[in-house]
Amino acid sequence: MEAPDTASPPQPLEEQWPRVRATIADATGILVCLDFDGTLAPIVEDPDDAMPTERNQEAVTTLADTPEVTTAVVSGRALSDVRERIDGPSIYAGNHGLELARGGDVTVHPVAREHAARIERLCAVLEVALASVPNCRVENKRLTGTVHFRAVPSAAVPTVRRLTHDIVDSVGGDTLELSPGKQILEIGPDLAWGKGDAVKVVAADEPSETAVIYVGDDVTDESAFRTVEPDGLGIRVGSDEPSNASARVESPAAVADFLSWLGSTAVDLLE
Repeated sequence: MEAPDTASPPQPLEEQWPRVRATIADATGILVCLDFDGTLAPIVEDPDDAMPTERNQEAVTTLADTPEVTTAVVSGRALSDVRERIDGPSIYAGNHGLELARGGDVTVHPVAREHAARIERLCAVLEVALASVPNCRVENKRLTGTVHFRAVPSAAVPTVRRLTHDIVDSVGGDTLELSPGKQILEIGPDLAWGKGDAVKVVAADEPSETAVIYVGDDVTDESAFRTVEPDGLGIRVGSDEPSNASARVESPAAVADFLSWLGSTAVDLLE
């Protein structure tokens, strides 16, 4: 059941423990879906430097080795990229769910595949147009693209936004769309598909009485929170701004605390 989009500030996770325990106690298994950047890995200026914290990697490994738990990483990164950064999960969704690796197979959304060449052209144009902006980076992820401006001087950020919007409108026409993130602009095919859809696909393979948990930190995670709430549990990492997640933790370090608890204690709660 997907919750309506009625975002409100999520409560601290410690205030949600009775509900967390009850959700797991009513289940026969757990599906844990995890964003990567800002969730398992701290946000860093250079995306190439992002790595999961040691405790998060250990916790994910433990969960992956637990028969009652299915683990999935659902990331905006390209599938090949995120698979190299975190070991253990049996399922990986890259490019916001446009790529899905499970059961030894990789599937790609057909519309995204059709627009890959246009994404490549667009990223090439953006690289030229933004080359003079200090520390601005254009990332071609094949099915989507990202303009990173975390390290760009604040005075130049409006220029990055304006040029990116103009070029996406010019090159992408009505086939590509632009969406915001944390100091990034995401470019992808204009279709109704996101992380929430990937979570639905993954959850459909699990028994009906599986508790579904999603942990993420960014705007692109909101569709996944809507998918899992209210029957499951959405956990927002970071600020207490309105979200479709019902619970919140402060940082990737707090994510590790929660995942470690799941690995050591939560399985005992399963019916």
